[in-house]
Amino acid sequence: MPEPEFEALMRGVRSGDERAAARLVQDFEPFVRRDLRFRLRDERARRLIDSMDVCQSVLASFFVRAAAGQFDLREPKDLLNLLISMSRNKLAKQLQSQRRQRRDSRRTVGGVEDLGLAQPGPRPSQIVSGKELLEEVSRRLDDEERRLLELRAQGQSWEEVAAALGGTAEARRKQLVRAMDRVTAELKLDET
Repeated sequence: MPEPEFEALMRGVRSGDERAAARLVQDFEPFVRRDLRFRLRDERARRLIDSMDVCQSVLASFFVRAAAGQFDLREPKDLLNLLISMSRNKLAKQLQSQRRQRRDSRRTVGGVEDLGLAQPGPRPSQIVSGKELLEEVSRRLDDEERRLLELRAQGQSWEEVAAALGGTAEARRKQLVRAMDRVTAELKLDET
């Protein structure tokens, strides 16, 4: 994908354009799922964790954080590396959770739903497709955090954000990262 096309795609994703989000999923999701399936070679792990669920959770987290302007991605390779890194982290958390709870997959009678991994209600892929998620994220931010989100979504650099709101670029970046961490935890986007 040429650099100008990638920049346009990322601008669309940051602004909440559903076509840009669909294009990103179409282009990058197969690579993320392939990496996850490779990492889920163990039959017991595959019975407990579905690569599609992890991938959808990664994409939901990514879209929320991208809309907040948290990522500065310059080329498709940067995006792919980020998505794969996020998926590996989510997968590691899931596996660690299974081990911590001393789950014995041999004793599992039902499917993944019985383990509480697939929660009732809308799946992350259904949430990502709408603007409701971004509206909910914005609603959970305070006024200053919402202003940070708006300025970054407009494509302003951290230096420009700091000039507009005061403080340093690094302090404003960290403020938004902490706010997004809090909101994604509240919305349980970091869980599969």
